[in-house]
Amino acid sequence: MVLDETIFITGFPGFLATRLVKRLAGEGARFILLTQPAFFTTAHEAVQQIVSETGSPATNFRIVEGDITKPDLGLSPDELAQARRETATIFHLAAIYDLAVAQDVAARVNVEGTLNINEFAKTVERLRRYHYISTCYVAGRRQGLIKEDELHHDAGFRNHYEETKYLAELQVEALKAELPITIHRPSVVCGDSKTGETAKYDGIYYLIHYLRRWPGGLSLLNIGNAAVCLNLVPVDFVIEAMVALAKDDRAKGATVQLADPQPLTTKELFDEISKTIGGGRDSFATLPAKIVYPVLMLPLAPKITGLPHSAVPYFFLEQTYDTTRAQELLAPHGIHCPRFPDYVQALVNFVAEHPTL
Repeated sequence: MVLDETIFITGFPGFLATRLVKRLAGEGARFILLTQPAFFTTAHEAVQQIVSETGSPATNFRIVEGDITKPDLGLSPDELAQARRETATIFHLAAIYDLAVAQDVAARVNVEGTLNINEFAKTVERLRRYHYISTCYVAGRRQGLIKEDELHHDAGFRNHYEETKYLAELQVEALKAELPITIHRPSVVCGDSKTGETAKYDGIYYLIHYLRRWPGGLSLLNIGNAAVCLNLVPVDFVIEAMVALAKDDRAKGATVQLADPQPLTTKELFDEISKTIGGGRDSFATLPAKIVYPVLMLPLAPKITGLPHSAVPYFFLEQTYDTTRAQELLAPHGIHCPRFPDYVQALVNFVAEHPTL
């Protein structure tokens, strides 16, 4: 299936949105790229690069200055009317992904912004699909198995990012009765499984940077947990999954968790990184989690380890993400989540070549 249609995308020129546009351009799509005024020049440069790399006509890309937090997305009446008339598919990626974000900022962007995109989606004349990019962490403080068809809970949240993404997904979920919607819930997104490329060092990169500081010594004591998994997905898997689901009518009405069906424990992740950085050696001993957690939460710990307090709970998060529906939809397209040991070298190599971003 060739995507001979116009796709309205928010969050451009962010890392995920830029990669998604580049991939969809290869499918023949045209684009309306909603971009904040401050990023217009960067967006223009990103489009030029995509045109150069894909051979897509420059006329297939239209950058419109706007803001999801404003009424009518900050678009002029003419721009809004044209978008309503031409759009066939919406990809809503714009969000605040900061774990330490303030409540008012998170609410304005993640909740109010999504409500504004929902209102826009209702007015699109020939909407084929609305893709909302959520997160597995709408599960908040829930423990155990998190299923794709589960959303509502009262377990609470670790931060305003989780809470506002949850509140936003509630609003999108409610629209499934009247619009053709697919909700994507990625777990922790890391770099490209082949090149290691990423735009931000967080998640597993805290551990990579930690072990790179003193590989001969720090790798001896494993600070991971044998009972807790950190679910990682490389960005290329996430993009390929989104593109496949955009072309698959079976995904209408589905919520899919784009997660690793066989995630490694944080102890196993530590050893895989340690072996890659330290020349094939496993750690000598594992520190008990009851010691590691409080130490990582000490006031000076972030300066020593590089791990901010806001990220610590995610290395002790006892959640497993069911991917039954995702695998069912993606398997016919030949898309599977790579195993971490198969791409850890690419991640480590990229960090070594780009110590700072």
